[in-house]
Amino acid sequence: MTINHDYIIVAPATGGGGAIAIIRVSGPGSLELCDKIFKARGSSKKVSEQDGYTSIYGDIAGNDQIIDDVIINVYRAPHSYTGEDSAEISCHASPYIQHKILQLLISNGASPARPGEFTQRAFLNGRMDLSQAEAVADLIASESEAAHRLAMHQMRGGFSGDIKKLRKELLHFASLVELELDFSEEDVEFADRARLKELVKKVKAITDSLAESFQLGNAIRNGIPVAIVGKPNAGKSTLLNAILKDDKAIVSDIPGTTRDAIEDTATIDGILYRFIDTAGLRETSDRIETLGIRKTYQKIRQANIVLLLTEATDSPETIHNSVKAINDQIKGTGKKLILVINKTDLAGKIHLENIMETLCPENEANCIFMSALSDEDVAQLKLLLGKIIEKERLTETNSIVTNMRHYYALNKTSESLNRVLEGLKTMVPEDLIAMDIRQAIHWLGEITGEITTDEILANIFKNFCIGK
Repeated sequence: MTINHDYIIVAPATGGGGAIAIIRVSGPGSLELCDKIFKARGSSKKVSEQDGYTSIYGDIAGNDQIIDDVIINVYRAPHSYTGEDSAEISCHASPYIQHKILQLLISNGASPARPGEFTQRAFLNGRMDLSQAEAVADLIASESEAAHRLAMHQMRGGFSGDIKKLRKELLHFASLVELELDFSEEDVEFADRARLKELVKKVKAITDSLAESFQLGNAIRNGIPVAIVGKPNAGKSTLLNAILKDDKAIVSDIPGTTRDAIEDTATIDGILYRFIDTAGLRETSDRIETLGIRKTYQKIRQANIVLLLTEATDSPETIHNSVKAINDQIKGTGKKLILVINKTDLAGKIHLENIMETLCPENEANCIFMSALSDEDVAQLKLLLGKIIEKERLTETNSIVTNMRHYYALNKTSESLNRVLEGLKTMVPEDLIAMDIRQAIHWLGEITGEITTDEILANIFKNFCIGK
């Protein structure tokens, strides 16, 4: 890599609000830098004389003025977060104290760290691969148990371990195919074509499966969007308020009250959802309401799950037409539809049984009869949401793609492997097959950072927070 990291960087590592703050220092000479501003209490021992994974207590001072009493934790290369000599200064969280300590460190030779520069150094020094480094940012940003679990799995190398294994298998066969090219005049075959074909099929199936998981992984990372749709007065706003346990949306018996999308989040059983209450779907001449209805269809396109609310007093034909209209909107998109038969407290038993017999057998798993006024019914809907998003896939051993960069690279890998299969089928020259295998290896290497550029690194780490 051409990126220079032979200088000392410094940054606050904690946010405001606590009693203690941490300032990180890393790079060659960082411990000696701390000696310039620190004096141990009751000892002449220096920070630079400390062993790794030890702490030292004393005062930080500048211009013969004591700034604060602190504890400095010492980390020795290569056994630190960045892989370099590093120190973490725990001081009191006064903004003035933090500013003065940073000012002292910078005036004595340190440079303010750029966003993500500590983690970037960890990657450049081999402490983690690129997908693990990206998971650090995801871990910091995680807002739910599920997002945290996915980030932890990736940060611990679960996802990159899968990628490296696939890449290693392809590298083995690529070297055999290229060896054949060196002996082309001898007409020898080092790479068994049948085994190569089976390997490529296996790797392609795995990369395709990982790419397909991106829709779920990205939704979990950012919150699964759920659009609540239906005709006016179906109870959409009442349901949103019941889920959120807050009067977020105005509830009225006047049709067309909701004219714009209202959004809020709720964590249900460890998973973050973004619920979107939308304008009621109907024919109207009101220009403002028409704009709201147009936005409703926009939110349907953006959602992973659509909750279609109908009234239990509606006829089976009316409900069927509503379902068909939404299905026409989401057909072939992979979006999930839940049919919610609301206001069951207002309908007779025979009418409800008729709706169930007429509509729900074909859509039984995603159909629920409820009243948005019933806490018990709302709880049942939340359970159904958990089943809809395939919660069983969110285990600690499953790799689910959450990153657009990884998704793009996996699709490129799949395209290259597809060309390999076509080449084996049509008996194209070995050099073209070798080229496509190498392309697949390249794209897998971009995920883990075995193949990368300064531009890619700069783009990734610019989105990190300062101090990490």
